[in-house]
Amino acid sequence: MLIPILHFEGDCANAIALYEKAFNTKAREYDYRDDNKIRHAEMMIHGQKVFLNDAREYINDTFGIVCIAHLTLTFHTPEELLDCYEKIKEGSKLSAPFAETSYSKLVGSFLDRFGVLWGFMVVG
Repeated sequence: MLIPILHFEGDCANAIALYEKAFNTKAREYDYRDDNKIRHAEMMIHGQKVFLNDAREYINDTFGIVCIAHLTLTFHTPEELLDCYEKIKEGSKLSAPFAETSYSKLVGSFLDRFGVLWGFMVVG
């Protein structure tokens, strides 16, 4: 099993709150560090287990890189996609505006306010 991990820099709890609302899910299995930042949390997003934590600064300092992820979610209808996007779009930046393509009724991508790059796509 491949499990994506999203690393945040102290705002993991805020990201979890937004993702719970946008993706209609609940995080579980919280583990906190001594500084009250999240060491580990798990949530299911569209049937995929995702780990979340406040380790971005540690990873950046340890490896000298900025750890970035690009996650793509698939939806059954454009309406379902747009409903989810409305809940998560505040403070985001579109990198590819939503449009119809030869392979999708609606597809686009954006960087959310926490620095996670999301691709949203209608399949089928």
